[in-house]
Amino acid sequence: MKTVPHVYSNDSITVTYNPCQCINAERCAKELSNVFRQSVIPWIDLEGESTDKIIEQVKKCPSGALKFHIKQKEVA
Repeated sequence: MKTVPHVYSNDSITVTYNPCQCINAERCAKELSNVFRQSVIPWIDLEGESTDKIIEQVKKCPSGALKFHIKQKEVA
């Protein structure tokens, strides 16, 4: 069964989480628990920390289940 990644966004960044790819290392929740919350829905709260810290933590995901995309600012 194929699952669709979960998508979380704010004004600066979009983070996707693919539960089928996750190896449950819990590194994200242990190291940045105000963003990656274990017992709260929604699981990812992008307002819990700065975009730079979120990016730094997503890059540490050992399975690649977490990915990010920085939103481009519109130019008038």
